[in-house]
Amino acid sequence: MGKRVSVTNQDKNGRNTSFRDNQTHKQMTRSQFVQKIRQGKYPNYEVRKINGIDTPVSKPDSTTNNNLD
Repeated sequence: MGKRVSVTNQDKNGRNTSFRDNQTHKQMTRSQFVQKIRQGKYPNYEVRKINGIDTPVSKPDSTTNNNLD
């Protein structure tokens, strides 16, 4: 199985702005993805405050299936 979530768009600074759930094929904005992570729908991801912005990141571990592309 491949990665659960892929990045589909970044802003000019390289911040990920759009995501795709590869199981459901749904597109999400950063804020939608953050909300779903907080609801527990993506247990392999967490939210960190980076430069004052809630940012979805994969949980660090020894696997690669949860890393964002």
